[in-house]
Amino acid sequence: MFKNLIIYRIAGLTVDDFQRAEQSLNESAFTPCKPTEESSHGWIPPRREENGPLIESVGGQWLLRFKTETKLLPASVIAEKVKEKAALIEQETGRKPGKRLRDEIKAEVKLDLLPKAFTKQSEVMAWINPKTDFLVIDTSSQGKADAVTTGLVKAISGIALSLLDTQTSPATAMAQWLSTQEPPADFSIDRECELKSADADKAVVRYARHPLDIAEISAHIEEGKMPTKLAMTWRDRVSFVLTDTHQLKKIDVLDVVTNDKSDTGFDADAAIITGELESLIPCLIAALGGERAE
Repeated sequence: MFKNLIIYRIAGLTVDDFQRAEQSLNESAFTPCKPTEESSHGWIPPRREENGPLIESVGGQWLLRFKTETKLLPASVIAEKVKEKAALIEQETGRKPGKRLRDEIKAEVKLDLLPKAFTKQSEVMAWINPKTDFLVIDTSSQGKADAVTTGLVKAISGIALSLLDTQTSPATAMAQWLSTQEPPADFSIDRECELKSADADKAVVRYARHPLDIAEISAHIEEGKMPTKLAMTWRDRVSFVLTDTHQLKKIDVLDVVTNDKSDTGFDADAAIITGELESLIPCLIAALGGERAE
């Protein structure tokens, strides 16, 4: 639960809005694709329980799950069918179909193929902290995060979302931490990083399972390569990889946290991860100079 984070500020919700959010989400519940639909998306129970609520509150933290279903129509198959129909029309009329007619043929082909197409499904967890006004989406794909945020804004009226932005960019901060080997308070630098040059070559240097307190890395930074990823640990409790786009990847709650917990299951897992991240995120924002004023 929550291995990759894209973090937003959410406005327009308070701790008293849970029932309003629940009712709004019920009107945007997921339904499978109809025979001629290319895709469908909506909210499903975060526990995946049939007929369960579409939003759960665990220790005051709201948890949601967004599902997308997409019909798989390979472009090569569509192109072949369009080619066949266009050839038949040319044979019957003696004229090659123009662009407008080919577009119409393509639309007809897709309608014909959609009912027989295979489907692909994906799910994304989301977490709202109504006390601190954070929305956290468990994905490393900005496209998937955009789908979730679009669905949330459509479902719950009056809310507004903005991606986390800080006074100091993660790349600038990571470059300083690596160059000085002085990570911010409560954090330590681990054994993985990636540096990329800003010139046309876009040269990339990666270190994995390798000490990062070496002169070679400082030399790369002096030459203009900036960190795009850096593995870190917070208070010996949570390890993660920070990216230059404010994302957190490869999140791992360490044994010092989980060994003290005897309970297991959805509620226990949710309480552990949200409890740790609720403290980690503000610490990281502080390490990056605080949030940028709008």
